[in-house]
Amino acid sequence: MKAFRFLVFSFLMMALSCASSPAADGPENGENDNGNGSQEKIPGALVADGNDEGTYDLIVSSGYNYETPDRSGAHASAPFRHIRQSFDAELDKYVFDFILHIDNDDDRGKPDVTDRQRNEIKTDAKSPDSMVAKENETIRNTWKFRLPEGMQTTTGFSHIHQLKGIDNASEDADVSMPLITFTVRSLTGGGQQFQVIYVGPSSEDTGNVYLAKTDLSDFLGEWVEVTETVCCSLTDGTYDLVIRRVSDRKELVRISKPGLHLWREGTTGIRPKWGLYRSIGKEGINKNQLRDETLKFADFMIEKLD
Repeated sequence: MKAFRFLVFSFLMMALSCASSPAADGPENGENDNGNGSQEKIPGALVADGNDEGTYDLIVSSGYNYETPDRSGAHASAPFRHIRQSFDAELDKYVFDFILHIDNDDDRGKPDVTDRQRNEIKTDAKSPDSMVAKENETIRNTWKFRLPEGMQTTTGFSHIHQLKGIDNASEDADVSMPLITFTVRSLTGGGQQFQVIYVGPSSEDTGNVYLAKTDLSDFLGEWVEVTETVCCSLTDGTYDLVIRRVSDRKELVRISKPGLHLWREGTTGIRPKWGLYRSIGKEGINKNQLRDETLKFADFMIEKLD
């Protein structure tokens, strides 16, 4: 009887554990060739199709959502679509343009938020289960992005990617802080950095833990491709990341970090966000350090791993 109980316990523990994280290198995009030269959309993929006017419809129909300042400031009377599509000669395909205007845009038109701007896409509670990680599941996110040449930053935040928890119906989950953040910022001593930041559960008060810091100049004006693999465990999560420059395949960032707390109490799932979410200082005091920016993204793909 004891042997039987031990076997049952072992089986349950295996079922609840995260899938083993493979090497962070993964597929380059979310497209499949259907055999006749055209591309077929697959679940979890968001790939620009060249229909600029239908960009928001494409985002939503692909299982994603968007948070944009389309009606902020002067856009209230003349709405402006902040996520568009353009043809990129380097990738030889259509890509997404994420636009922020320094003198007008805010955080989704919220009148009481005057210190930041946001233009992002994300998955959320309305997304398919296959695109949101549950506890002890492993999820892989792949995408490409290009930061503009001469991109201006401050010592505050300019986030371009986050992993966050989805709140529950009671709105009391531990979701105020992201688990993982990619941010670009200026250094007090000069220069700019690309940073990957981990933050633990609020009960641990870890503050920012920097998993990577590297010179931003390697990114500016260049397409890079990202493979991010996350085991979403509260006590034994793992985070694997590879970022390579497309032009010469140079590896810019590699992280393989076990033992992280990559789940949040009360949350209904872990989901990614992409775009530009930046601080402009209290009442916009740091606007003079920034400018209009257009960040380019391509080939989003979210998939769960067995």
